[in-house]
Amino acid sequence: MTAIAFTGMPGSGKTEAVKVAQKRKILVVRMGDAVWDEVKTRGLTVTDAHVGHIATEMRKTCGRDIWALRTLPKIEGDIVIIDGVRTYEEIETFRKKLGGVTLVALHAAPSIRYRRMLARGRMDDALNRVQLEERDKRELEWGIGSVIAMADMMFINEGTLKDLRVFVNKVLDAIVP
Repeated sequence: MTAIAFTGMPGSGKTEAVKVAQKRKILVVRMGDAVWDEVKTRGLTVTDAHVGHIATEMRKTCGRDIWALRTLPKIEGDIVIIDGVRTYEEIETFRKKLGGVTLVALHAAPSIRYRRMLARGRMDDALNRVQLEERDKRELEWGIGSVIAMADMMFINEGTLKDLRVFVNKVLDAIVP
């Protein structure tokens, strides 16, 4: 199996990166969907507060790789893009189960990421800069900084959307058979 996992702070461009793979008909599995499913199962609305609380709670009670374990059943075929790795344990679980994963980190300055998130208005996004900073802090506490630091490839996503798409296509061209 060929597996590529994208990581990065909120608003760094992961969603836009996986759109490139989807256009190439590559399966994309979004780890956040597993969290959203749990939030909905509990009868809660998908908000930043609920998603963050459930994600943290489940990591504490079920293990730091819980979302990887819940994502694995959705992975099929020979090629997969995994969107949203946030802990070292998640990437290790994927590597053990899938036989290897190329980890790609996207990075952008907080001011750029905050502007993007406020503009996109996704239902689990924070609504103001203070909430965005709290979300960053929460994800750093989960260990995303370590995951970004151990990435096989890094892209500073502070340019145009076209720049990001060119980078992702080059990664896919180099890795996908």
